[in-house]
Amino acid sequence: MKEIILASASPRRRRLLSRMGLEFRVVVSDADEARADKTVPPGIYVQELALLKAAAAAKKLEKRRGRLVISADTIVVGPDGEVLGKPKDKKHAFDMLRSLSGVTHKVYTGYCVMRLDDGKTVCESVCTEVTFRELSDERIERYIKTGEPMDKAGAYGIQKLGALLVDKINGDYFNVVGLPVGELAKTLEDEFGFRLI
Repeated sequence: MKEIILASASPRRRRLLSRMGLEFRVVVSDADEARADKTVPPGIYVQELALLKAAAAAKKLEKRRGRLVISADTIVVGPDGEVLGKPKDKKHAFDMLRSLSGVTHKVYTGYCVMRLDDGKTVCESVCTEVTFRELSDERIERYIKTGEPMDKAGAYGIQKLGALLVDKINGDYFNVVGLPVGELAKTLEDEFGFRLI
């Protein structure tokens, strides 16, 4: 019997993992994300963040047979290559959304699956391109007033009102939400012996 630990406080990741039919419990990671190397390509950077989170959660747990830790981290990379994390305040959110208006940006999610009894670890990343509509300052300000942008990378959430800012996406929608469920399922099946459907 495999016991799954989700090393994330994200309600979006909890919902997506539940939709995969997996039972799990949450152990929030206290990883020091500043340790990750921001100079590497974004796909590597998010894998490193996910690995740091999985390792921090693993330190809190006994190494029981079959116990797995799943972690993930999502970043938004603007058209100029700047990594856009969560906004510090409303002005920061406005500046981020203004920079994304009418252009295509990339959303990277890195995930990590770590089996505690033998240390087997698989980390991967997925990239999705998102193109925003042209946004007026008024529309950006109205969106910020909803409060939705304040706890999300890139200052928007595609699964709620942020969807109204999007013109199109190229790639995995769930990756933009915060967990590329198709790729994660493939890793669980191919590398850890799961049979999800």
